[in-house]
Amino acid sequence: MNFFHSFRDQSIKILEGLVQKDLLPKGLEFDKITTEPPRDPAHGDLSTNAAMILARLANKNPRELGQLIAEELKTLPFVDDVSVAGPGFINITLSREFWIQELSIILEKKTGYGASSIGLGEKINLEYVSANPTGPMHAGHGRVAVVADVLANLLEKVGYRVLREYYVNDAGGQAETLSRSTYLRYQEALGKEIGEIPEGYYPGDYLKEVGQALAKRDGSQWLSKNEKEWLEPLREFAVNAMMAKIREDLELIGIVHEVFTSEAELCATGAVEEAINFLKERGLIYEGVLPPPRGKSSEEWEARVQLLFRSTQFGDDMDRSLQKADGSWTYFARDIAYHFDKFRRGYTQMINVWGADHVGSVKRVTSAVKAITEGKGYLDIILCQIVNFMEGGQPVKMSKRAGTFIEIRDVVEKVGKDAFRFMMVSRKSDAHLDFDFQKVLEKTRDNPVFYIQYAHARCHSVMRLAQEYLAQPSAPQEFLNLLIDEDEIKLIKLLAGWPRQVEIAALAREPHRLCYYLYEIAKQFHMLWNKGKDNALLRFILPQNPELTKARLAMIQGVTHVIASGLELFGVTPVEEMRE
Repeated sequence: MNFFHSFRDQSIKILEGLVQKDLLPKGLEFDKITTEPPRDPAHGDLSTNAAMILARLANKNPRELGQLIAEELKTLPFVDDVSVAGPGFINITLSREFWIQELSIILEKKTGYGASSIGLGEKINLEYVSANPTGPMHAGHGRVAVVADVLANLLEKVGYRVLREYYVNDAGGQAETLSRSTYLRYQEALGKEIGEIPEGYYPGDYLKEVGQALAKRDGSQWLSKNEKEWLEPLREFAVNAMMAKIREDLELIGIVHEVFTSEAELCATGAVEEAINFLKERGLIYEGVLPPPRGKSSEEWEARVQLLFRSTQFGDDMDRSLQKADGSWTYFARDIAYHFDKFRRGYTQMINVWGADHVGSVKRVTSAVKAITEGKGYLDIILCQIVNFMEGGQPVKMSKRAGTFIEIRDVVEKVGKDAFRFMMVSRKSDAHLDFDFQKVLEKTRDNPVFYIQYAHARCHSVMRLAQEYLAQPSAPQEFLNLLIDEDEIKLIKLLAGWPRQVEIAALAREPHRLCYYLYEIAKQFHMLWNKGKDNALLRFILPQNPELTKARLAMIQGVTHVIASGLELFGVTPVEEMRE
């Protein structure tokens, strides 16, 4: 469906023909030849760098070679004009008939328009959210969750097989702190006075419910036990309770993971020892002393012999510690085991979507994946910057229930799932996002989710109205040639560019690009709507001209298909009716 691919293929065939005619030398490689939109739309619809790429290898002047290729391109169907510009760019202008044909394809494929097979069915493990199960989902987690979930949809759209995975960080110090915090609330539920929550514990009121549930299940049996006896069972109970809440929160924003991998269970199987031994056998583990961390003097740093991974051999800044002073495994060592587990499950391609606070772990984990997979696996880590929640430009206060953060359910209750999801993916993930409740709920063109949904609803409004004038409002293909207005063709061109935008966003791992593109489609549609208000001949419905009306309704139907296709990728429900 990406017509840029088909024109590139045709260009390659032309070049191969020139080779056969001895107008180009044999042995040329065409891998770097591209077919893209020109930077300036006034230069045409397509531009290829073929002449510039091949000129030196063919020992020809780029512009002369460009003219030679241009003459051949002029013979292709639907090509209106071909010109050579600058140092040898070849610009192609396509006929109106070509765009009408593309509209026919959109009408045939409907929301499936834009799907492709460039992923070739390759498997990708996409791990995201993986929030520590120490409390409810805070709203900041929502950005990581939505960006990754939309990326998963996008990758599937272009032919990858994606596994959505959640890594449950239920081992280590934070899980033990959760257990101790739960024990306090358990005592409170049984009538004990607990006083102020100690520093370092989780203070949120949400743990009161967990303590009460534990007291209801187990009565007072843990009150007489020492910490060694209750720490592990309470950890398990609290983690399960928190994960149930996290699942509920994720479902509020339409996110369902297919696999939940427990860190504690992974460690219990001996997976960490197995991964470390694997690296030891390859000479990648040694005992050594690390230099002081940045910002610490040698006097402040307690140097000790540690078990280290040679991560500098794989692009890291320094070798990394695998064991703590007490002999337990570091989080990094457990991370190595986890990614080794992914690889052995058959995932050579892995994507992790993390919060920006994990930036310090990127190099060490990617280096570990290179080592543990012996170069056969690839890990791409996408970082999501923080979200600033505001109301009319002022910071929003934290909830008492959560303690130190805004709960995701509070945001969704205020703006709805669809607005939440769209706004979370509306900017590049590595840029800070200001989420202003007031602006998100505005019904203006400055609010992209409203503006795009409004275009979709307006399209359906026109089609409903058309039923009053036309016995058969659907548009027969022969009437599409009546679409001749310059702005109508511009809108169809935008629609026809959708498959290319989907592929670019998928390969770049940047779903936010599609928000901007849908906005441009909506903008062009709204502009046509307004032109019809000023000029009656440009209205979508012309009772005196049913053939042109049917053609314009088909164009509008094409708009709904592409916008709905995009909103479906975002996990947003396209609306068919909206109050002005």
